[in-house]
Amino acid sequence: MSIASEATGQPNQLATALAQGLGNLSREQKLTFTQYTRQVISEDGFVFWVAGSNTLTAKGSLHYSTDRSQEEDQTIGMNSVIFTSDDEVTALNAIAPGTLWICPWITPDGTTIQIAFSSRGAYYEQSGLFHYAGFAVFPAMQSQIVASASDLPSGPIVSNSLPIFLALPSGFQGMPMSQAPAITLYPSFLVDENILPPYGVVHIEPGLTEPLGMFPHYRWSQKTGTGPYDLPSSQLMRDKVRITLYGLNNQQALQWLNALILYSEWSGQFGFMSSPAIQDEKRVQSEIKAIGMKKTIEFTADYYQGAADAIARQLILSASIAYNFSGV
Repeated sequence: MSIASEATGQPNQLATALAQGLGNLSREQKLTFTQYTRQVISEDGFVFWVAGSNTLTAKGSLHYSTDRSQEEDQTIGMNSVIFTSDDEVTALNAIAPGTLWICPWITPDGTTIQIAFSSRGAYYEQSGLFHYAGFAVFPAMQSQIVASASDLPSGPIVSNSLPIFLALPSGFQGMPMSQAPAITLYPSFLVDENILPPYGVVHIEPGLTEPLGMFPHYRWSQKTGTGPYDLPSSQLMRDKVRITLYGLNNQQALQWLNALILYSEWSGQFGFMSSPAIQDEKRVQSEIKAIGMKKTIEFTADYYQGAADAIARQLILSASIAYNFSGV
């Protein structure tokens, strides 16, 4: 479809006027963004962003507003940010799950906030302006933004049974009588962007992790105090687990559930305290008038709290002894 500037061959007067006004308002302000790379802790799926050396500079006008919130676990000033530019910042538009652009910004009171954008506003071509919106990184989330890979934690973050389920072998390879379809499991709220089925998501209900034992059992040793694992403890725990499966039909979902039950008996890493059942969910999209292949399995699992940590450490050790003898 043609627009006025194309039909007349003259510059768009609206875009020219808005660009001039934007320059006057922002005083030709420039923002410098640093590229961060996504790093995932393999044991429990926790995401961190590590600063890199790539930067970009964008010219435009930055507007922000602050809303103070007082909650049980934090008092926070949430900074809502809109960045307007007459040049498209293609790096902010790119769909790149493994990269993120963050800009440090000093507010008038001297506080430094880190700006990241989650959306681009509606674009009106005649205006020639691009709007990028988001929130500054919340204080409680600052620990997920690190300066270098050396600052990453060396072990799992979570204290529940999540590592046990994330460590399930794809398709339960090596387990007798398993014909389960091979799928990748992700932790809830940390699913990779735009992945296609089949895959699964593990959600441990935070408020329903409960102890079954009276008190943790500590195994004292003469090396206590010299390292993070020198005072190991073990306590029988209970979790409410929900596994969401995408892209599996009835028989595939049944095979996967049967393999999960057999894996519990075969490995002894967790047990069932309730009977699991497959439930169909209604995932819709009006544009295609269809229902997605979504199923959930909910159950209560019991496990020893030290088992999840031990599995995570086994994954670390198994990775550290994978030598390459090619060329020897």
